[in-house]
Amino acid sequence: MPDADLLDGELELTGRITTASNATFLGEIAGVTVVYKPIAGENPLWDFPDGDLASREAAAYLVSEAFGWNVVPRTWLRDGPMGPGMTQLWQDADPEQDAVDLVPAEEVPADGWRQVLEGEDGNNRRVALIHEDSAALRRMAVFDIVVNNADRKGDHILAMPDGHRHGVDHGLTFHAEHKLRTVLWGWIGDDLSDDELAGVDRVRAQLAGDLGDTLAALLTPAELAALAARCDRLRSEGRFPGPEGEMPAVPWPLF
Repeated sequence: MPDADLLDGELELTGRITTASNATFLGEIAGVTVVYKPIAGENPLWDFPDGDLASREAAAYLVSEAFGWNVVPRTWLRDGPMGPGMTQLWQDADPEQDAVDLVPAEEVPADGWRQVLEGEDGNNRRVALIHEDSAALRRMAVFDIVVNNADRKGDHILAMPDGHRHGVDHGLTFHAEHKLRTVLWGWIGDDLSDDELAGVDRVRAQLAGDLGDTLAALLTPAELAALAARCDRLRSEGRFPGPEGEMPAVPWPLF
């Protein structure tokens, strides 16, 4: 579909996603299914009090494109039935796959998975939070570090039928202060691969050019400076970081 159709074609709402914390709708543009989040439906948060979250979602897509890994589905800003907002191409995830899971603590798989934490469920049973040990999920974790994702829940990871993993819901990103809250802590201390380092290099280089110019309309100067600094730090250390500071390391709820 031509870009003009997605940007200017009529956006018809077909349903509402009621589990979302902000107003989130399903819609269609010339037969293409999209997710639409109007700025007017955003709820201010204590650590993101002045929004707008839609711009952060659009910025996350642009950084994803700079990485070259297709982490974030195509996302753009446009007008809609409830005013300006974020629009994103809908993805049909595979309901039979779970990239992140809670399992009984004694049943953590020996291979192909990483354990993040262990705790008790509502019935006082020991459970473990795990995620798959895959290249696609590692790339998403690197992306989250760079964009400072404060809300990487398990359900924000879409397991696609072909093994690809998309990340969605990136309104809580790009804060100038450290805010990383994620379920993807399974690689703490592991070295970044050459591919992952090259992705960070691509983002950092493009911040000095067209990417930085475009993001300047979506983020504050302090947030842009912090984005560049995170790239530099990650590249210098060359490994997956661990939690830091006093804030929670994982989002709540986890899914």
